[in-house]
Amino acid sequence: MKNVKTPASDSYYDYLISSLKEPDESAMYIEVTLEEGDPKLLNLAMGNVVKAHQKMNSLSEKAKLHYQNLNQMLLSDENSEIYTLVALLNEMGFRLEVKPKEIESSSS
Repeated sequence: MKNVKTPASDSYYDYLISSLKEPDESAMYIEVTLEEGDPKLLNLAMGNVVKAHQKMNSLSEKAKLHYQNLNQMLLSDENSEIYTLVALLNEMGFRLEVKPKEIESSSS
């Protein structure tokens, strides 16, 4: 049997953060996590997406403030509002979808 060596320096977390730099990957990651209905898991996922954007230097000060507010909400007893919305939409035959914004191309 042949021994296969994998690089020890690349961790799953590093891979995850790297993959979350792609807008479609981030959107799918948030959407799936939101469907789980666990505020702690959503908080962790949002933190990972924020970290990926920070590594790309593409996180505005406003986004940082919104993340801090979301973080506080998800860690408090006030976290049920978003899941109430998800449950209502589900019962009505809808689902919440997270998609990257379309990038507007400038035409000259």
